[in-house]
Amino acid sequence: MGLLASSAVGSWRKGRIDFLESWIQGSRPNKISSCVAIFLRWAHEKGLTPTEADFVRPARSGTVPLQFFSSPAPQIEKVFRTRYVSPALSERKQQKLHEKLEKAPQPVVFLNLRDAQCSECGAEIAQGSMLLMEADQPLCLPCARLDGLEFLPAGDTALTRRSTRYSERVAVVVRFSRARKRYERQGILVEETALEKAEQECVQDANERAAARARAAVQRDEQDRKLVARMTKLIADLFPGCPATEVAAIAEHTAVRGSGRVGRSEAGRNLDEKALALAVGAAVRHNHTPYDDLLARGVDRADARRQIAGKVEELLAKWRR
Repeated sequence: MGLLASSAVGSWRKGRIDFLESWIQGSRPNKISSCVAIFLRWAHEKGLTPTEADFVRPARSGTVPLQFFSSPAPQIEKVFRTRYVSPALSERKQQKLHEKLEKAPQPVVFLNLRDAQCSECGAEIAQGSMLLMEADQPLCLPCARLDGLEFLPAGDTALTRRSTRYSERVAVVVRFSRARKRYERQGILVEETALEKAEQECVQDANERAAARARAAVQRDEQDRKLVARMTKLIADLFPGCPATEVAAIAEHTAVRGSGRVGRSEAGRNLDEKALALAVGAAVRHNHTPYDDLLARGVDRADARRQIAGKVEELLAKWRR
């Protein structure tokens, strides 16, 4: 309903926020009551099935229940713990959904960027070592009860998935990127026996998975080829004055998988005319104006775009005729 930021929910699930009530936008009791009543009426009209489930977070001793409100009110807590699912889902799917929602998030271990000290045993945690934060206090892995686990670097999806499945204890390892200003996943910590079992399975079906990847690559290439063909046709329709060679080059460039360009966005893949017009505008900006030269000379991006905006619009208008 847009009353709670997902970041607040994430912090609450990790134990950084004790109660969610103060993070609900406009958290006046009468407003919360009205929103709950509206939601319950909507769920009833849709014929959704209520199911109560616990919210928990990982802790050294196992899991700890999470609370929505600071004052003890079992009935209100029950309302917020209740989820609603479609009765059209099979029993098996409902059970899997229930188990997924009740499962506590995996603990997060940080690769330390500076020397620290364990808040419990006082041991030094050297830069580059791993630590767990609990209640904003650093813990060494033995105190966090994560010692004895093996580090599995990110990169092998099958090995990671299988190791996670077989390990009773799993932790996600992240490191803060100063360049990107965000935490980035580095791998996981798993039990040694689980990792060994997963490695054996991966060796046994390596050829089968390689064949599957090859088939998937062929399928992706075919999908990309068809997407480029459809984009080429639509760009030619939108900009009939654009030379055919340039139309083909723009479609090929903007449809590159994983490029992050507007053509690979959902709108672009759905051949949204506005998205493709933006792609053509970007091509004009880079290929027919001194935009890149301005950036290379240190001109601010916004100023550079303003300087060449007239020339871009002039050529786009010509191509539309």
